[in-house]
Amino acid sequence: MNSMWLHKRMIYIGIFFAVFVSIESAAVKYGGTPVDAPNIPRQPQVLGSGRAINYLVLGDSTSIGQGADYQAGIAIGTAKHLAQKGTVSMINLGVSGARSKDVQLLQLPKITQKPDVVLIAIGANDVTHITPLGMVKQSLQATTEALVKLNCNVKIVFTGSPAMGSVHRFPQPLRLVAGYRANQVNRIFTSLNDQYSTTLAPLAAKTGTAFAEDISLSAQDKFHPSAAGYALWVDVLNKSLDEALANQPSHCN
Repeated sequence: MNSMWLHKRMIYIGIFFAVFVSIESAAVKYGGTPVDAPNIPRQPQVLGSGRAINYLVLGDSTSIGQGADYQAGIAIGTAKHLAQKGTVSMINLGVSGARSKDVQLLQLPKITQKPDVVLIAIGANDVTHITPLGMVKQSLQATTEALVKLNCNVKIVFTGSPAMGSVHRFPQPLRLVAGYRANQVNRIFTSLNDQYSTTLAPLAAKTGTAFAEDISLSAQDKFHPSAAGYALWVDVLNKSLDEALANQPSHCN
């Protein structure tokens, strides 16, 4: 009797879980209007005047401003800020959907100039794809070491994962799970800072509450930032770039 009751209970739990996953998946899939990845320039873009600064942008859809016009995204916004300090030659190799391993395996081989400053916008897709944390760490370590090998004086800034618990497209309790997972991923970036003296821009900590409270900071897909959302990010990133330029030590022996 107990065995039969347990068997039925497991069936009911299985049915409930399947229905729950279906509802959650549908909510994520249809929770917003899709926004296309912009077709961005891949050749160097030059801004400012003065000493030469080779600026490299790597990463996922946020590196190319998906959800807004490219000119309103973080690459152009941060390049304009750096252009106050010299002549910036920016190359953006970011690709929508990229994870940490994609930066390492697909974007690094395309680098054609020795970078002085690197912004790596990565982390969100490692959260949503549940990339094993060990794999995330290995990819980030390999990426950092490869960039240092290209230029031992390079300044590296990571965005880490944004506050995924503030993504309006995610229903509860998925939003809580995503937020917890983002914290796990961002702890890897923090440990990377300690190991390699890189800089983690505190996007999640500084902008998560604002995104949760103001849906206008999100694009129509309720996932990517809008132009206003990217503007909020740019403020945080520019401060982190200034910090990296002023304080990030050389890796030269």
